[in-house]
Amino acid sequence: MEIDYYFLGLREVINLTGLGKTSIYRYMAKGAFPQNVKLGGRTVAWVSTEIEQWMQERMEARNKQ
Repeated sequence: MEIDYYFLGLREVINLTGLGKTSIYRYMAKGAFPQNVKLGGRTVAWVSTEIEQWMQERMEARNKQ
């Protein structure tokens, strides 16, 4: 079985998107950013393909303007 995605920690998501922690959680609360996945305890992560898709959607929205 081949997996085409992986989990990203908060620091990786911040580095990829350029958003800060507060902005990420604010967008998540509004439903405008991918939800995180609870891995256990207080550990959460985001699915890489969902973050990539979100970034692609931002670029497409920019290009339509």
